[in-house]
Amino acid sequence: MHIMEGFLPVEHAIGWSVASLPFVAWGVQSIKKRIAANPEQRILLGVAAAFSFVLSALKIPSVTGSCSHPTGTGLGALLFGPAAMAPIGAVVLLFQALLLAHGGLTTLGANIFSMAIVGPFVAYGVFKLARSLGASLAVGVFLAASLADLMTYVTTSVQLAWAFPDPAGGFMVSLAKFAGIFAVTQIPLAISEGLLTVLVFNALARFNPKELQDMKLAEPREVQA
Repeated sequence: MHIMEGFLPVEHAIGWSVASLPFVAWGVQSIKKRIAANPEQRILLGVAAAFSFVLSALKIPSVTGSCSHPTGTGLGALLFGPAAMAPIGAVVLLFQALLLAHGGLTTLGANIFSMAIVGPFVAYGVFKLARSLGASLAVGVFLAASLADLMTYVTTSVQLAWAFPDPAGGFMVSLAKFAGIFAVTQIPLAISEGLLTVLVFNALARFNPKELQDMKLAEPREVQA
């Protein structure tokens, strides 16, 4: 993830930025409504943003023009909904591009789309599905965070393969190459992120059980100290 500055062709950079903007605007409105109705959740929102910033700043070299790292977006997506993570992720990625040289300004739209849009929506959908099938809170959180991380990198692989199709095999061969190289580092990272997110949820369940119940994320029996 974090496709580096200037790596994508101009038309791709612009296209991904245009695709990301409506989600960012939707997310801003979502956060405004949520905080207006529940001002006490400001601190929790800050925790979700900080969690994403710290985890996604842990960079491991991977494919030329990109890197591997946890994303941290699953936590915020479960707490505040997937739309909220678009503007939060945009701010996180902007600061990382400016301060840490992770990603870039021209590729910001593409990075937002993969990490702050696809990842959170996958996390939210997986969690809801897992819970509807009777999975425990811990299992639901683990699957949501892990698969959100993996799908972020699948999306990045698609973005890179679309921009740089293989001369002989085209898009699909290029996609297989990018995804295959990412998988070496990203699968263990996704598992680690899932476990860490479960630990964070366990801490929230212990110290803020009522908040998780109010968000309809956990049953009373699951958040008892």
